[in-house]
Amino acid sequence: MRRRFKQVKPLKERLLEEAQNLREEAKLLPSGALRDAALLKARQVEAAAHMDDWLASPGPQPPKKNDTPGPR
Repeated sequence: MRRRFKQVKPLKERLLEEAQNLREEAKLLPSGALRDAALLKARQVEAAAHMDDWLASPGPQPPKKNDTPGPR
């Protein structure tokens, strides 16, 4: 049986926290491949947070009856 648990924070919040942690970690590293990798991962995690917003959006909505121009 799988153990499941409820996430306390939404995915976007967890992703943005991880990106912030990676950026702070990168500040402590000297210039080089490890620092570049941490910054790249931070950008990827931020992109994932934005994708989560995009996927959760309702998308284009049809105009409502009162929003259409024309005679009343």
